[in-house]
Amino acid sequence: MPDVPVIAIVDDDASFREALERFLGTFAFRVRSFASGEEFLASSELRFVSCLLLDLVMPGMNGLEVTQQLSARGLRIPTVFVTAHADDDVGRQLGAAGAIAILPKPVDQQMLLRMVRRVVGEQ
Repeated sequence: MPDVPVIAIVDDDASFREALERFLGTFAFRVRSFASGEEFLASSELRFVSCLLLDLVMPGMNGLEVTQQLSARGLRIPTVFVTAHADDDVGRQLGAAGAIAILPKPVDQQMLLRMVRRVVGEQ
């Protein structure tokens, strides 16, 4: 299934990851979830990820650091930050880091689905 978009979820909250994985998995996506930025960056699937759903505040490496590591590796993955910790300053930082959207937690699943579909080029 190489034509099926891969959506990666990186969040330290297991219940949030599992809920998003179940929700997005009901659509035509392959969903992979990771408990940390380090785990995601160690994945052999980085080059196949069509859209990254990334928490900002996590133990260890935070979401901004994950995007910096991807950039240092020459990888540009469309990234949607999903966070409970967004303010104007954070929004400017994430925008400068290439975030295509910042969605607040708790996330509106339909809004998230629209965003993911837009990123992967679906109607």
